[in-house]
Formats: sequence, structure tokens, C-alpha cells
Amino acid sequence: MPDAIEEKIQNVLQALSLNDSEEICDFTLSQQNDAIEAKGVKPTVSSDYVPICQKTVTYIVAAVIFNDKDQVLMVQEAKPSCAGKWYLPAGRVEPNENLLEAVKREVLEETGLKMEPKSLIMVECASGSWFRFVMAGTITGGNLKTPDQANEESLQASWIDNINDLPLRSSDILPLIQRARDFHNAVNPPWYASILPVEKSWNKLLLRLIVCIKKKATNRMHVLISEKSYLHLPMCEINPGKNVHSTLHRFMVEIFGEQVASHRPHGLLSVEFSGETQGDGLCLTLLVSFRPALEEVKINGKYVWHEISKNIADLIADRLPRNMTIPLNVIR
Repeated sequence: MPDAIEEKIQNVLQALSLNDSEEICDFTLSQQNDAIEAKGVKPTVSSDYVPICQKTVTYIVAAVIFNDKDQVLMVQEAKPSCAGKWYLPAGRVEPNENLLEAVKREVLEETGLKMEPKSLIMVECASGSWFRFVMAGTITGGNLKTPDQANEESLQASWIDNINDLPLRSSDILPLIQRARDFHNAVNPPWYASILPVEKSWNKLLLRLIVCIKKKATNRMHVLISEKSYLHLPMCEINPGKNVHSTLHRFMVEIFGEQVASHRPHGLLSVEFSGETQGDGLCLTLLVSFRPALEEVKINGKYVWHEISKNIADLIADRLPRNMTIPLNVIR
């Protein structure tokens, strides 16, 4: 079984999907609501919540693309609420559509160009039911949309040197463009290798954790494992009424108690999403590290620390520095 756990960890570090199911979820929405009610607080979301694309959950894709002159691809909006303003190619994922097909469709519709996605550069969430997946990519064909081709998707598209010269629909894209430019130009290395969403169907919104810590006595790295049903990486259901950081905090308290020791969420290692008819859920795998040594951190109930091989420990250690995971940005 330890070999199976290390194989799962290695797959996650390679941004591959795991053969997990919702059945191994350690902290369901129902259990979260029970914990809230025990404190005399009425839950705001039903325990029976089901993610349904464009109804109970919203997925957005956005593309940040540079040409060989370091110009960024921008579109002039056609929507009445922001007509004439400029923004990145972006839009909602449609039912039964995966993230890669969605971003390619949006870029083609809004700019006239064909895009090949290369990597996720950021995942944003405004609540547990609104997610934006920002991807970098390259242009493989098509013709740049001109003003005489204006339609309901956009008025035109253009390669822009300085976006500060444009009237923007929103300044929220500025950090996305800077992040993508740094990724594109490998500023302040090291950077993670390209990571794209992997196709896997889920019926719930889930957060999977790789929690690592070092044992003081041996300086060996350990990873947290759940013993529920069978050994697996800890997993909880994302509360659609709260942001993901709030879900993470509740889950860590569930595992380690109210006085959970100092820890750091580094970023995402993988995004699993299908968009097919089997389910509109997703699973985000987040890397977390503890600052105190293992001897100083107590855990509750069905979880154990598993000492991992040096090879896997080195692979995890490689992902701990800045820019080695996909940022998970919570919009408050």
C-alpha cells in the first residue's frame, strides 16, 4: 500500500488524474453542515448541492497569449454593459465542454485566431461555485478579427504593446497578464513545467491535499494519509457558499483541531475536470506544508503520517518554492 500512495503522489506531481471516487471524501458538505449546526449556526448551502454548469456552478476560461514581439492579445468588448472596453479573450464554459475546448472556442470566437493551450497559469475563485481558469498558449492559425467583422462576441481583436493605453473593462486582468508574461519569459526561475487541466469526471466540487512535513529526529519527509475506506490522500468537498481557502481552513481544523499549527498552502498541482455528461464537478489538488516538525503536530482520528521515499520527497521539495505550483487566487 505505501507503494500505491507514492504512485498517487507521483501522478499528482505530473498533473495526472487519479482513480479516486467521491466515496472516499473525508469531509463532505453534509458533515460540514453538521459541524456548523453543532455551533448553533444555520448552514447557507444544502447538503444535497450538485454542481450543474451555468446553473449552480460557473466556470470561466481566460487566455493570455503573447506574440514574438511580447505583445498581448486583447479583444474589444461588444457586450452592452462594457461595449468598447478591452479585455482578455474570456468567457463561460458551456455545458458538456471541457476546459481546453472552452478556451480554444472563446479565443477563436473573440479574436478569429486558433489557440493551442500550453499551461494553466492561475486558478481563481470568488466563492466555492465560481472558478476562472487562466491559460497561456500559442497561436496556430486563423486571422485576427478586424472592426468590419464585429459581432456579438467582440468588436475586434488586437496585439497590444501597452495595455495601460487602453480603456479596460476591468483591471483584474493586469496581474494575470503580468503572471503570464513572467511565465512566458521565465522570470525569477525556477518555474513549473507546463500543467494543463486533466479530463476526469466528478459529481462534486472537491479539494484534495498533499500535506507534507519533516520529522525532526530523522529529517525525513512525511505526507498525510487518510485511512478512511482505504489509504488515500485527504479529500474534502468544497463548500459552494464559501471560498476555497475557507474550505481548506475548515478541513485543516477537522484534521488537526482548532489549534492547527502554522502551515502554508503553496498552490495547485493539478486540476481534474471533464465537463462531460457524467458530472460538472471538479477536483483541485493543493500542496500544503507545515512549518513545525512532525513531532509538534497532532492529528485527529483517521489520519496518519506516512514516511515517503527520498525520491518522492525530493519531487515534493522541488515544488515547494515560489512559482512551482499554480497560484490559487481567492477573490474576496
